[in-house]
Amino acid sequence: MSAPTWNIWVLHGPNLNLLGRREPEIYGAATLAELDAEVVARGAAMGAGVTCRQSNHEGVLVDWIQGALDQGIDAIVINPAALTHTSVALRDALAAYAGVKVEVHLSNIWQREPFRHASYVSAVVDGVVSGFGGGSYVLGLQAAIRLLRTRSGGAAG
Repeated sequence: MSAPTWNIWVLHGPNLNLLGRREPEIYGAATLAELDAEVVARGAAMGAGVTCRQSNHEGVLVDWIQGALDQGIDAIVINPAALTHTSVALRDALAAYAGVKVEVHLSNIWQREPFRHASYVSAVVDGVVSGFGGGSYVLGLQAAIRLLRTRSGGAAG
């Protein structure tokens, strides 16, 4: 098997480690491990190496984003979770990252509580996928790879 064309990180924010147990009527019954396995498999099928990471800590997420380019990461697919609506630090780290960036959410944040309608992150990413459950991650990954293909002249992946 050939080496992956692109290296993509999927980053999960606070409380996403509780998927499958926390409010399944909103976030679904799939666990984070199940979502990650699907995203990794889909990425491999599209020529991308996908690494999934989760943290409940804002600073850890910021450190990962800041280190992404030095580690050869071509794209970040991120579900900032509650930090979407609160974190200028996360927004600033993403703004500094020059690779492809896609924001994802399991639920449609615009159908939820009014405080969830505002995202600090959306203005500094290439696109947003929201409301498709675990499929939001797959759609976000597909969008990231499409952007990587476009930016590389369509030759890879």
